[in-house]
Amino acid sequence: TRTLHLLNAGGCLPQEASIFVNFDPSVFTDRAIVDKALRDMRLVLHEAGIDPRRIVCEVTEQKSASQETLYSFVEALRANGFRIAVDDYGADESDINRIKELRPDIVKFDANWITQLMESGAGFALLTTMVTSFESQGIRTVFEGIEEGWQLELAEKSGASMVQGYVLARPELASTSLRVFGKSVQAPAAGEGKTIAAASPAPVASARPTKAFGRKVTP
Repeated sequence: TRTLHLLNAGGCLPQEASIFVNFDPSVFTDRAIVDKALRDMRLVLHEAGIDPRRIVCEVTEQKSASQETLYSFVEALRANGFRIAVDDYGADESDINRIKELRPDIVKFDANWITQLMESGAGFALLTTMVTSFESQGIRTVFEGIEEGWQLELAEKSGASMVQGYVLARPELASTSLRVFGKSVQAPAAGEGKTIAAASPAPVASARPTKAFGRKVTP
């Protein structure tokens, strides 16, 4: 699935687009497995014409054999020129420690946690403070699970770098012309079904009748 995702990205996406790829740390506990996976990935990137610096490796929540093994795996990803993202951040103590130890380039905030915080002024203030703290450390932020226009407006107000969710687009097969990606060439079906976009001017209708705000990006 990683190979298909990367080949599709190489054929579909503009050169400036980042490509997010999931990695389950519990799978990569043996150095031989890590080396083979990364070797195969480098070959696919070369074939697809993708600069490794466009790759963002999402480290998921699954447990690794040990913290040392996890850190070694993340450093191997970095050594290949990939960026690191911590997925499903929720401000638990374990999540905070994970940020300190892994020093990621990007933090993806858990969708359920974001939804809860956005429901109150105090929660939104905490969310904004955390985004500001990460940005001051050079860590970009992604809000996951953004499905309504009012959530998109709050994400923008908080200073989040990027958003991901149905308010932007839903998973679908790639168009045969691929005009949606800014190209008009033939390519296979789209990859992992995620849309992650940075804010860019264009109106989105609010789900709440008293508001009309936010920005929408077509990848």
